[in-house]
Amino acid sequence: MKGGKSKAAPRRTDTKLKSKSAGAGKKAGKAGKDPNKPKRPASAFFVFMEEFREKYKKEHPNNKSVSAVGKAGGEKWKSLTEAEKAPFVSRAEKRKVEYNKNMVAYNKKLMEILEQTKKSLTSQSQK
Repeated sequence: MKGGKSKAAPRRTDTKLKSKSAGAGKKAGKAGKDPNKPKRPASAFFVFMEEFREKYKKEHPNNKSVSAVGKAGGEKWKSLTEAEKAPFVSRAEKRKVEYNKNMVAYNKKLMEILEQTKKSLTSQSQK
């Protein structure tokens, strides 16, 4: 066989595909996300990007590319001095403080629910 591929190569890839597809079902034991859990706060860069996107859309109304906005925002962020970044950093810190307060309240509420379920389970098992 000159220059051709061997017939064994397609068989190996077929078995790899079969083994991957066999385990492609839902993972057992993984808990779903809690919709009540507070979202993590945005970093200073993402706080900056919220403002930058609005300005960029006004300046470039015909541009529909998300990647172009991201690249332009990244370049602008890199060119900013620490003093120019300071307002975005402070806003990000405020959001982080608020997030931490919400997480403390969320965890407290979660612990109360766990204690209630433990009590109800122990009372049911004693009957």
